[in-house]
Amino acid sequence: MAESAVTFLLNQLTPFLNEKVKLLGGIREEFVSIRDELERMRAFLRVADAMEDSDPQLQVWVKQVRDVAYDTEDVLDEFMLRLAHHPADGFYGFLRKICFSIKNLKARHRIALEIRRIQSRVPKIPEGYQRYRYQFNISEQGSTSTPVVNKPCYDHRRHDALLLEEAEIVGIDRHKNQLIKWLVEDNPRFKVISVVGMGGLGKTTLVKKVYEDVQVKRHFQNHAWITVSQSFKIEELLKNLIRQLFDEIKQPLPQRAEAMDITELTMQIKEFLQQSRYVIALDDVWSIDAWHSVKLALPDNTCGSRVLLTTRIVDIASTTSTVDSHGHFHRMEALTEEESWTLFCRKTFQDNCCPDHLKEFSLSILRKCEGLPLAIVAISGVLATKDKNGIHEWEMVQRSLGVELEGNVKLESMKRILLLSYNDLPDHYLKICFLYLIIFPEDHMIECMRLIRLWIAEGFIEVREGRTLEEVAEGYLNDLVNRSLIQVAKLTTYGRVRMCRIHDLIREIFVSKSKEQNIMAITTGSNTKWPERVRRLSIQNTLENVQQNRSFSQLRSLLMFEVMDPLCKSSMPMLFNGCLRLLKVLDLRGTSLEIVPNEVFKLFHLRYLSLRETDVKMLPKSIGNLRKLETLDLKGTYVTELPIEIQKLQQLRHLLVYRYNTLKPYGSFHDAQGFKVSAKIGALLSLQKLCYIEVNHFRGGLNMVEELGRLTQLRRLGIEKLTRENGMALCSSIAKLHNLQSLSITSTKEDEIIDLQSLSSAPQFLRTLFLQGRLEQFPCWIPSLHSLDKVILSWSHLKSSDDPLQSLQDLPNLSELELVQAYDGEELCFKAGGFQRLKELWLITLKGLRWVTMEKGTMPRLEEMYIRNCKLMEQVPSGIEHLTNLKYLNLGDMSNKLLTRIDREIGLERVPRLSITTPWKMYNKAGPFLNFVLCSCSGC
Repeated sequence: MAESAVTFLLNQLTPFLNEKVKLLGGIREEFVSIRDELERMRAFLRVADAMEDSDPQLQVWVKQVRDVAYDTEDVLDEFMLRLAHHPADGFYGFLRKICFSIKNLKARHRIALEIRRIQSRVPKIPEGYQRYRYQFNISEQGSTSTPVVNKPCYDHRRHDALLLEEAEIVGIDRHKNQLIKWLVEDNPRFKVISVVGMGGLGKTTLVKKVYEDVQVKRHFQNHAWITVSQSFKIEELLKNLIRQLFDEIKQPLPQRAEAMDITELTMQIKEFLQQSRYVIALDDVWSIDAWHSVKLALPDNTCGSRVLLTTRIVDIASTTSTVDSHGHFHRMEALTEEESWTLFCRKTFQDNCCPDHLKEFSLSILRKCEGLPLAIVAISGVLATKDKNGIHEWEMVQRSLGVELEGNVKLESMKRILLLSYNDLPDHYLKICFLYLIIFPEDHMIECMRLIRLWIAEGFIEVREGRTLEEVAEGYLNDLVNRSLIQVAKLTTYGRVRMCRIHDLIREIFVSKSKEQNIMAITTGSNTKWPERVRRLSIQNTLENVQQNRSFSQLRSLLMFEVMDPLCKSSMPMLFNGCLRLLKVLDLRGTSLEIVPNEVFKLFHLRYLSLRETDVKMLPKSIGNLRKLETLDLKGTYVTELPIEIQKLQQLRHLLVYRYNTLKPYGSFHDAQGFKVSAKIGALLSLQKLCYIEVNHFRGGLNMVEELGRLTQLRRLGIEKLTRENGMALCSSIAKLHNLQSLSITSTKEDEIIDLQSLSSAPQFLRTLFLQGRLEQFPCWIPSLHSLDKVILSWSHLKSSDDPLQSLQDLPNLSELELVQAYDGEELCFKAGGFQRLKELWLITLKGLRWVTMEKGTMPRLEEMYIRNCKLMEQVPSGIEHLTNLKYLNLGDMSNKLLTRIDREIGLERVPRLSITTPWKMYNKAGPFLNFVLCSCSGC
């Protein structure tokens, strides 16, 4: 998209020219000429980007503008790279001092020639600009203004949009009831129920509602949801399945599970499910081979087990439901006119009712959707932001749909409608952020914080006064959710988006658009068709044939997904042979990399470096060369110490260096390994996230705890190995961190006291608090933190006279509470009126606990409760019947006396799902491991 390319160039070029650098032979004037010409036409580019698909000549002109912007950016970055080879305190200060003393005259001369070649192409651009400006009646006024993101007209839509799927699709109940009937029918035979239809009809939405129905959950003992997709790997599908089965019963995986081959995984799953009534959902099946591979792991155990399957291919649906099983075939059809209108009004209007003056326009637009729920939701997302009092904006939307939408080719119709939803985004920042989502593989669950950090590193986020880039980026994310362009896959207990995804059909449409505009290229193997001069590259599944396909001299971003083949170790260094000089983003997450190539630390422009979940063990001193680095992600690596040169990274915003010990059970002490550093960490004044730094060492008189007080921009802080002696100094530092939102503190050992009583002024924006270590008394400042929504107290061993519930019950926003070996008293009483917003409660290994009482009126919103390894409890919590919103209760490793009384306990009949987990040994090829008996209130 030309507007984004031009804007990003101008944002970089303008401050550069303002330094009044005297470039060789008048080159500065060439830069100024290009800048002024692009600045003049910036306002028109928004219209041109939206209209180019319908005008081939306009498309050519837009490409010319985009190429000029890209080429100018290349020259500018190359020039800055040349200058960067000379040491200086400040980059622009360095330019002023030594611009005339550059020794590499040949390089300067080559750059001069290149910028003049670009400038010679510029005169042709205004001719097309003037012609199209008059054609579309666009004035030049406001061409230099910076667009701003408009807020949605109705904030009430946010809650509806922040759902896993569009759960209220009209007409879905008539399909849902039939599928549920087939699932729970009294027939012990194994059956497959296939749902077939074109993309966008709501197959996944329907099956998800059926899968999550309370009746279905209670009928089956084991449940798993597997998204297959086109580029499936059977090992990953089976590993995903076994993870879900064990995660559902809240127990660790069998030994060697991650290293098992297909045969072992198949046997393991089959043995696990052999005596169980299970339901497995297989979503988006494109290959009959995928089905047959999974089917081998599913026992036909005559227990009434079922498989729910969605596909776009009729032959697959027919084979799976009739040939391979005595199942059922369900064909999805488009919505009727009445259903379409109901859905449209529900998603567009606050009161679900269309005003009379908008009905004609609404019906006209709705007809273009042809009953496709995805298209209706998308166009509704556009119209929900329009003025409902007049007709002008609605008339514009109706006109821009074009006569081409009158046809019956549904995919083309939806493409145009979804492109309209994209074109209606209020500025180029949102557009490029949305297009960037396709860099992730199909059906990929996208971690929102990762996405936000990538957006920032790419330069996609607009600087706004009074807000951090991360806050602005989260606003972009919510805006895209509100417009139904992306879907929420997982929310935090307090309602923030944790994981998101892009619908595969939307992704399919925009992959081609991204390639056309040279935004990014995606390779999944040797048959990739490469665009000219690729700028962003997503390598998925394999490195095979990547190097010989194309030169990467203009590459800005390189991301790898699931690249774990044997070629990785040998091919990785070949990628960094000097041709990636302009790289800004490097994400090698999950690869088998052990040693980072030296060339990586010569990437002057690098802003984002992720080595997460690789086998890297150390970073060299040359990490200090990456002066522009904003994110360094080493989570899940074997790095335990950073060199002193890390303090040179003055622009670093996110420093994540820790590894969880997955072999330890939940609640174990020191389940996270942090990092040591002898550098002055307090010099990194831009840091917003720092996890997890070990603070129990002094080097050269440097006290790490005191250093932390200088990091006043921190939002998240994780501390490991705190000693009692450092408690007072830590309190002094924390009091200075006014922006802190998440704080995690772990002491050096189990019986080491965490002394935080001297904290006089706790950060009032704190939302998450994790304390692992002994507390002599409950911190007196915690009840004053009204923003707290998650508290975890672990190994606190508070005395019976210091009941933590008394201090926590009045926190107005607390939604999740975990007490792990936190309290040594015999009784916990949840008082009436307390914990008004709590949704999730964990009581783990409270060894002295005998009684839990819940008064009427306590925890009215509680949805999930976990009580484990509280061996002295002989009955379930008294008053549990008062928890009217409780959906799930898990009792794990409890006393036999409690378990034998389960059937007689009052109140349990109200809980939709009850699981009881009891360890027992099962022996197989992998050795002994924990398996579990899962019971439900409705019986097995």
